[in-house]
Amino acid sequence: MSSQLPNIFSFQTPKHRRIATLKTPSPHINCLAIHANLLYASSANEINVYSLSDHSFVDSFNHDPTTGFVKSIAFNQTKIFTAHQDGKIRIWKIDTLYKNHQLISTLPTVKDKFLNFMLPKNYVNVRRHKKKLWIQHWDTVSGLMVNDAKGLMYSVSWDKSFKIWNVKNQRCLESVKAHEDAVNTLAVSGNGTVYTGSADGLIRIWEMAERRHSLVGTLDKHKSTVNALALNDEGSVLFSGGSDGRILVWKKGDDENEVGYVESLWDHKGAILCLINVGEWFVSGSSDRTVRVWQRGGKEGGGFHCSIVLEGHEKPVKSLVAVETSVLEGVFSICSGSLDGEIRVWEISICFVSIFVAFTSCDGQMTVLVLR
Repeated sequence: MSSQLPNIFSFQTPKHRRIATLKTPSPHINCLAIHANLLYASSANEINVYSLSDHSFVDSFNHDPTTGFVKSIAFNQTKIFTAHQDGKIRIWKIDTLYKNHQLISTLPTVKDKFLNFMLPKNYVNVRRHKKKLWIQHWDTVSGLMVNDAKGLMYSVSWDKSFKIWNVKNQRCLESVKAHEDAVNTLAVSGNGTVYTGSADGLIRIWEMAERRHSLVGTLDKHKSTVNALALNDEGSVLFSGGSDGRILVWKKGDDENEVGYVESLWDHKGAILCLINVGEWFVSGSSDRTVRVWQRGGKEGGGFHCSIVLEGHEKPVKSLVAVETSVLEGVFSICSGSLDGEIRVWEISICFVSIFVAFTSCDGQMTVLVLR
C-alpha cells in the first residue's frame, strides 16, 4: 500500500466581541488616543480621559469652547499635544499621581512669536490684505504626529500646510505649503518620510533634504477628498481612505522614493474617515457606521480582504485607536469613536486552523485531520 505525503493547509479564523461601551458627556467624538494606559476622547472642545484597566472616568479638560473642536491628540512622555479648530496647538502636562491635566503652553509660543514678529520676511499672505507669521497655522489644525526618535512633531492644517516642531524647545522649525486645498491627514514613517492627504484628492510624499522637506512623489488615484492615512509597522505599505468609500493600498518599491499602487478595497458603503494599522492587519471606520478589520490573503494575488465587520454605532465612525496588546498571541483590542458620542471597545481574537489532507492510493480514501 502506498500513500502520498499529507498536504497541509493553514488559515486564520478571526472572532470578535464588544467588551465595553463608554459614553462621553457630549456627542461628536472627533479623536481617540491612548497613552500610559489611559484613553483620551475628544468630544467637541472637551477631552475626556478613561482608564483602560476598568474603563472608569478619570478626568476631563479643555472646557473653553472658543478653542473649537479638538481634531487630534499626540504625546511625548508626560506632555500632551492637542490640535484645535482655532488654529492653535496646546500643550498639557499630565500629573501622573492625580491623573489630571494642566495647560502649560500654546504653539507657537509667545517667545517664538517675539523672535519672529519684527522682520517682514517672517510674514506670509494668508488671505487678501491679511498676513500671518510663517510659524502660525491660520486655519484648523487637523492632525498631529510625534516622532520620538527624532524629537519632532508634525502638524497639518486646513491652511494647506504642514509644519515641523522641535518637541524639546517647542519652536517651529519649518513650514511647507503642501497642497492646493485643506490638508486632512498625515502619516510619518520611522525614518521621517512624511505623507500628507488633502481635500484636493492627492497624497504627497516628502523627504528631508538639506535640512528642508522636499516633494519626492505624488499619488493621484483618489478621485475624492483623502480623509485618512496609515502606515504598516515597517513603513513599507501605505493605506489611504477617501470620501468615495475606497481604501487604496500602496507599497514602496526598490527605490525608496517610489511608491506604487497595489489595489482598491470597496467594501464600505460610505466615506472612509479613519484608518489604523495593527500588526499584519489594518482597521477602517466609515460614515456607513461600521468598522471593518482587514487581513492579507484569502483572495487571488494575496491582497487584503475584509474578515470582520463591527456594527452597532448609530452615526459615522470618526476615530479608531489600537490598545497595546500582543498581536503575536492572537488577541488585540481596538476602540472606535463615533459621532453618536459612544466609544466601543472591541476584542479581536485570531484562531489558527491547520488542515492535514492525506490520500491513500489502494482504496482511494481520503483522510482529513483538522487541528486548531
